Amino acid sequence: MFTGIIEELGEIVRVAPTAGDSALLGVRGPLVTSDARHGDSIAVNGVCLTVVEVADGVFTADVMGETLRRSALGALRPGDPVNLERAAALGSRLGGHLVQGHVDGVGELISREPAEQWETVRFRLPAALSRYVVEKGSITIDGVSLTVAAVGADEFAVGLIPTTLKLTTLGAKGVGDPVNLEVDVLAKYVERLLGDRLTDADARKLASDPGGVA
Repeated sequence: MFTGIIEELGEIVRVAPTAGDSALLGVRGPLVTSDARHGDSIAVNGVCLTVVEVADGVFTADVMGETLRRSALGALRPGDPVNLERAAALGSRLGGHLVQGHVDGVGELISREPAEQWETVRFRLPAALSRYVVEKGSITIDGVSLTVAAVGADEFAVGLIPTTLKLTTLGAKGVGDPVNLEVDVLAKYVERLLGDRLTDADARKLASDPGGVA
C-alpha cells in the first residue's frame, strides 16, 4: 500500500526483455534503495514492483507482460525519469490517499494551462474509468495522489502546485504523453457492494452528485 506522495524522482537505467513478453527494469533511486531489500515493494510511476536486487543505488524489478500492456511502463526507456515511492509503513502519516499501486488504465495528457503559482492540467481517461472519477475526489496519476478539480465525459482536470511540478515527472509531461491512472479503490468497492442496484443512470448521477443516489 502507498500514499501517492512521491519520495524521489528516479531514472530508468535498464530495460531488458526477458522470457515471454516480460521485462527486467533497472531503476536508479538512492533514497528509496537506502533501506530496500529483496522482496520489498517500490512504486514506479504508480505501479507496485517487487525489488529483485539492490546495488549502488539501483534496484531491479521484473515486470510481467500484463503490467506492460495495462500501464505506461512499456514505453519507458533508459534515461527516462520516474516517480518513486516506497510502500507505506504502519504508523506513518497518510499524506495523500490509499494507493494500491495497481494501475487501472492509461490516460493521456491533453492540455496544460499555466497560472502564476500552479498549472491546471487535463487528462483523457478510458471510458470504463470515468464512473469512478468525481470532482474533489482522489485519483493517482503516475503514482502522484491528486485531487480532481473538474470532470467531463471522458476527461478530468487537476491542479499542480509548484512542488509537484518540480519534484515529479508531471512537471515535464507534454500533450499526448501517456500516464498511469489508478482510481480511488473505495469507489470500486462501493460499486461492487451495490451490485445490480447501481444502474448506469445512477452511476452518472453519482459522478455529478455523490450524495444523490439512494
